Amino acid sequence: MTDLPSMAPTTARRVVLKAPISGSPTLSDFELESFTLPPPAEGQLLIRNVYCSVDPGTRARMSPGVSYVAPLKAGEMVSSFALGRVAQSRHPQYAIGDWVAHGAGWADYHLGDGRGYYQKIDSSWTSQPDRVPLSVWLGVLGIPGMTAWFGMTRVGAVTQGDRVLVSSAAGPVGASAGQIARRFGAQNVVGIAGGAHKCQWLREKAGFDHAIDYKAIRAGAATEAAYVSQLQAQLQAASPDGYDVLFDNVGNALIDAAIPLLRPHARIVISGQMADYNRSAEQMPGLMNTRHFIAKRLRMQGILVFDDRKQFAKAQQQIAEWIANGQFAWREEIYEGIEQLVPAFVGLFSGDNFGRRLVRVG
Repeated sequence: MTDLPSMAPTTARRVVLKAPISGSPTLSDFELESFTLPPPAEGQLLIRNVYCSVDPGTRARMSPGVSYVAPLKAGEMVSSFALGRVAQSRHPQYAIGDWVAHGAGWADYHLGDGRGYYQKIDSSWTSQPDRVPLSVWLGVLGIPGMTAWFGMTRVGAVTQGDRVLVSSAAGPVGASAGQIARRFGAQNVVGIAGGAHKCQWLREKAGFDHAIDYKAIRAGAATEAAYVSQLQAQLQAASPDGYDVLFDNVGNALIDAAIPLLRPHARIVISGQMADYNRSAEQMPGLMNTRHFIAKRLRMQGILVFDDRKQFAKAQQQIAEWIANGQFAWREEIYEGIEQLVPAFVGLFSGDNFGRRLVRVG
């Protein structure tokens, strides 16, 4: 547990975006600044953040373009999810000491009114952090885990006997999606990840049947066409009968390569676009294999997890029980200090992360 401050601060720190980004984010695109923190008014609560997340999807808000939320403007705080404890409260639903997950952004304190994404963590779980660490409420019990759960169950409609393919499978969404698919009866779960160590973890810890190292394939391919051909060959060898569900976190090029391997009535779940976030609209690869949609009656749909907000508790309860019983694999990388938010985020796009990346700011 984290001690609460004896006196509420009058200033706090946050990370803001200097200007819209073109291409990959760099350290110079952001600024750490202090801001005035007034005391809570009636109906407000003050949260001392302990963890902030760094999410690849945040990149989509840093440039103009299509997104489910408005792009960030110059000088605005970078959005993210955070977990902290209530330091002061004039809100009827929150008491001092409550642990709360919320979606305010990169700051060490948050003053809010409880509207939007706020989730008070039940004390039955916060009282036993040795079994269910508090940090996982920003990972497999937070938005990544819920994206995996509802993406795989509602959008992907995974069922007994399905063959499932997951891209970016060693990330918190992908690893969770594969394990959830197995729990719902998938007979063959195949993951794509970058690096032999990640693939080994997927097979030995997360229970994937096969894990394909796309970096090794790319290193041995002389051209992009050769890479796609070799990737398809390994995917087909891992599941000779094809795939019923493609859970994609990468982007159009990966989807296009996998489409010919899908079975009739297969479902494509669009969860993320890691490879495409830093591309302009003109640079985005297209889908060429769309003829398969007619012949195989394929379905492709995106997952916006807040559509399922009212159902989070049931899914979280189940995954928390699996974690407490040692039946669910997950990984974290935790950086120390608010100053590390930007380096941790920038590093996501070089592929050096392995698991849920968080920064302990409190």
